[in-house]
Amino acid sequence: MSFSIVVDHVSFGWPDGTTVLDGLDAAFPAGRTGLIGVNGSGKSTLLKIIARELAPRSGSVSVSGEVGYLPQNVPLGASRTVSDLLEISATRAALHAIEGGDVAEEHFTAVGDDWDVEERALAELDRLGLGHIGLDRTVGTLSGGETIMVALAAQLLKRPEVLLLDEPTNNLDLDARRRLYAAVAAWQGVLVVVSHDRALLELVDQIAELRDGAVRMYGGNLSDYEERVATEQDAAERVVRTAEGDVRRQQRELVESRTRTDRGLRYGRKAFENKKVPKIVANTLKGKAQVTAGKQRTLHLERLEEARDRLTEAERAVRDDAEIRIELPGTEVPAGRTVLTLPLEPSGPPGRPEPPEPPERPAAEAEERVAAVLESLVVRGPERIALLGPNGSGKTTLLKRIMEHGAHVPVRYLPQRLDLLDDGLSVVDNVRAVAPAATVNEVRARLARFLFRGERVNQAVGTLSGGERFRATLAALLSADPPPQLLLLDEPTNNLDMASVRQLAQALAAYRGALIVVSHDLPFLETLGITRWLRQDREDGLTES
Repeated sequence: MSFSIVVDHVSFGWPDGTTVLDGLDAAFPAGRTGLIGVNGSGKSTLLKIIARELAPRSGSVSVSGEVGYLPQNVPLGASRTVSDLLEISATRAALHAIEGGDVAEEHFTAVGDDWDVEERALAELDRLGLGHIGLDRTVGTLSGGETIMVALAAQLLKRPEVLLLDEPTNNLDLDARRRLYAAVAAWQGVLVVVSHDRALLELVDQIAELRDGAVRMYGGNLSDYEERVATEQDAAERVVRTAEGDVRRQQRELVESRTRTDRGLRYGRKAFENKKVPKIVANTLKGKAQVTAGKQRTLHLERLEEARDRLTEAERAVRDDAEIRIELPGTEVPAGRTVLTLPLEPSGPPGRPEPPEPPERPAAEAEERVAAVLESLVVRGPERIALLGPNGSGKTTLLKRIMEHGAHVPVRYLPQRLDLLDDGLSVVDNVRAVAPAATVNEVRARLARFLFRGERVNQAVGTLSGGERFRATLAALLSADPPPQLLLLDEPTNNLDMASVRQLAQALAAYRGALIVVSHDLPFLETLGITRWLRQDREDGLTES
C-alpha cells in the first residue's frame, strides 16, 4: 500500500515543557481517513504538523502533493472580507484593474490562469449553501457556521491533493452539515478529518485512532471501528477474568503450601517433645522441611508474581478512558420566578442586509405566522430552552443581547469561540480569577473533575487543545461566584469527544436552573428534557414551535 502522508518518529512539546507527541509513527493512505481520539490526545497538533503550521521537535513528515488545511478555529478579523478569507482578493484586484484598462505587467502576473476566479468562487459558495453571501461581505457579519463554510470553500478552491479538516462540523446547522457531508463524500483526493460527528465519520474509508501516543488504523467507517473495538474489548475482558482467576489460584496454592509446611514443622516438633525421635533426627528433619518449605514458597511466589504480571498486561488491553465529571452548581430557581425579560427587535440580526420581501401568503397563513412570532423573550423558573435556526440567523447575537440586557438572576455564557479565558494564564489561575473566594486546593479539586490533574492545572490556556480549552472554560463557568441561575450555552458539544458529550448531557439534565442552549446536535438536545423549542430565522425573527 502506498501512503500519501508519512509521520516518522515525530515529537512535539509546548514551550512550557508539556509533551504532546513523543516519537509518533503514522502513515495515512489514499482515500478518506477519520482521525479520532480522546480530547487532548494530540489530534489537532498532528494535523498542524502535517500542514506545516507547527514544526516538530524531532522527526519528520512527508506529504505527497499540496496540502489544504481547515483549522478548528478559523482566524477571523472583523474588517476582512469573504474574498480575503477565500484568499482571492489580490487576484480579484488585478482582474478589476485590467478590466478598468490598467495593463501593467504585475496585474497579469497576479491573475495567472485564474481569469474565472470570481465565477469559481461564487459557484463554490453556492454549492456549500452560501449563495446569499457576496465576495465583499465582511467577516464580522458572518455567523460561526458561515465562517467555517467559507473557509472550507477557500480550501476547495485551491484543489489540493491532500485536505486536512479539524472539527469541520462545529457550529454548522443541519443544512450546512449535509452540504459538508456531500463535499466529503465527493472528495477524490486524500482527506484526513478530525471529528466527533458520527454522520461524518460514517463517510470515511478508514479510522485512525490516536491513543496512548500511538496511531492504529482500522479499515472501514466509524461503525466498523466500533464493532471491531467491541469485539476486542470482549476478548480483553475475558483474558482479564482468566488472569484474575489465575492470581486467585496461585494465592490459594501459596497459602496451602504454607499450611502444609507449618503442619509438618509442628508434627516434627511434637514428635521430638514426645521422645518419638532422637534430637539429631528431629533437627535433620526440621532442616530438610525448612529447605523444602523455602523452595516451595519461592516457587509459589514466582508463580504468583507471573500471574499478577499477566493480569496487569491483560488490564492494559481493556480501555478505561477518563471522562469528565461535571457537577453543576446546586442552584434551584422557583417555578414562578421570572428569570429573563428581553424585548425583541422586529428586524433581523444587526449588521445584516435587509431580507427580501416574502411572497404573498393567504390571509389565514399570514395570521398564524404573525401569531407565532415572539415580541419578547420571557423565561420563568427552571425552563430548558433549545434555540434552533440556520447559520447566520442571529442565534449567537440573541445570546449576546441577553448578556448585555441583563437577566434578573446571575447568568453565565459559554460562547462558541471559547474566548473567555486569558491565554497567557494557567488553567488554575483562570478559574481562580472568577472564583476569588475559593482556595487553591478547592480549585484544584474542581479542575480534577474536568481531567486537569497534577501539573496539568499549571498549563497555559493558550497551549490547550480545543477539547481541553472547552473543559477549562466550562470549569471556570461553573466555578464562578455567584453560581449561575441562568446558563447560556452556544454550541456546547463542539470539540468534545463522545464520552464527554454524554457526561455534559447528564449534568445539564440534572441542573435545576434556567437553561438556553444553541445547538444543531438534536440527539444531544433530546437528552436535556427541553421544555420549549424556539427558532431564530433571518426573516421571521424568533418563533416558538
